[in-house]
Amino acid sequence: MAEAYKLIGADRMGRWVVTCDHASNRVPAEIADGDLGLPPADMARHIAYDVGAEGVAMALGEALSAPVVASTFSRLVIDPNRGEDDPTLVMQVYDGSIIPANRGITPDEVERRLEMLHRPYHRALAEILDDRADPLIVSIHSFTPQFVGRPPRPWHVGVLYADDDRFARPLIERCQAETDICVGDNAPYTGHLPGDAMDRHGVKAGRLHVLVEVRNDLIETPEQQVSWGLRLAGLLEDAAAAADL
Repeated sequence: MAEAYKLIGADRMGRWVVTCDHASNRVPAEIADGDLGLPPADMARHIAYDVGAEGVAMALGEALSAPVVASTFSRLVIDPNRGEDDPTLVMQVYDGSIIPANRGITPDEVERRLEMLHRPYHRALAEILDDRADPLIVSIHSFTPQFVGRPPRPWHVGVLYADDDRFARPLIERCQAETDICVGDNAPYTGHLPGDAMDRHGVKAGRLHVLVEVRNDLIETPEQQVSWGLRLAGLLEDAAAAADL
C-alpha cells in the first residue's frame, strides 16, 4: 500500500494541530507507474502541489508544539482537499496543462485512489484530532502569484473560512495590523467548499479552524519557509489570545 501521509510530532499534545493537504508532488508507483505523463516542469509547479507549504507547516508545527499531518502524494493523483463526490477530486486539466494519466479516468480507478490515499490521510487526521479535547486546526496551503492568462494576485497571505469564522476573523484582523502584509479575506479562494478538509474536520465537527494560504513566491527557499512559519505562529497565537479562544 502506498504511503498516504506523514505525521510529525504525534506526541505534541497541545491544542494546536497543523495540516498540509498539498505537501507533496509525489506520484506513488502504484499510480500510472509513478508518472502522470506530465513534464517535470509541470510537476514542479503549483498544479502538482502547494510549493513551499510543507516547509512552512513543519516550522509552524515546531513553533506551536503541534503535530503536523501532511499528505505524501500529489494533488493531481487525487486531491485530499476535496470531498469524495467533488467533480475536481481528480483533475484532468489544470491551469492549461492536460494530465494524461487522468484523462478518461474510470470510477473504479477513482475508488482505488480514494482507498489507497485519500481515506487514509483523513483517517490519520481524524485520529489526531479525536485525541484532543478542544483542538484548534490550522491548514497550511500556498497559492501561485498568477494563473495563466489572469491578473497578478496582490495578497501575501489569504485567510479562508466558511460559515464559522470564530478564528478566521481575529486572524484577519491581526494580519491587517501588520503594515507589510496584504491579507486576503476569503481570497484568493473562498473557504466555502463543501466536503473539503476543513469542512470535514472543522465545520461539521464544530472545531475551531482556519485555512491559511501563503503566496508561493514568498516561500521558495527553506529559509523563507521557516521565517513564515515562525511569523504565522506569532500571528496565530496573538489572534487566539485576542479572541479568547
